Amino acid sequence: KKDKNLTAYCGLYCGDCFNYKGEIADLARDLRKKLRGAKFDSVSKGLSKYFKQFENYAQCYEVLGAMVRLRCPKTCRNGGGPPFCKIRKCCQDKEIRGCWECTEFETCKKLDFLKPIHNDAVMINIRNIKNGKF
Repeated sequence: KKDKNLTAYCGLYCGDCFNYKGEIADLARDLRKKLRGAKFDSVSKGLSKYFKQFENYAQCYEVLGAMVRLRCPKTCRNGGGPPFCKIRKCCQDKEIRGCWECTEFETCKKLDFLKPIHNDAVMINIRNIKNGKF
């Protein structure tokens, strides 16, 4: 059974989220530490003579740095999540627990910003919660 306190206003379940769990951020942090310890920036320059992909090491290291910051230690109900979230504000203004209590969720444009990352998971979750299957 899912913890309702970990269900975001949009229907995403924070308990399943890598940002909330911090697993990827921790792994990226640990890998960056190992790479620094091994002076892999220098090693990658030598390897790039034989393996073209290592020419992109600096970019890879930078991406790992961005991944370290992929953390969301609080749920949106507890002050976490994106500060600009229009979904949270809308639900709070309407005094509803989430989009599943709104009659307009199927056509709501506020949910669109989640699609590039979550695809159809948001709509599936909202429908499931609305139908008592979550």
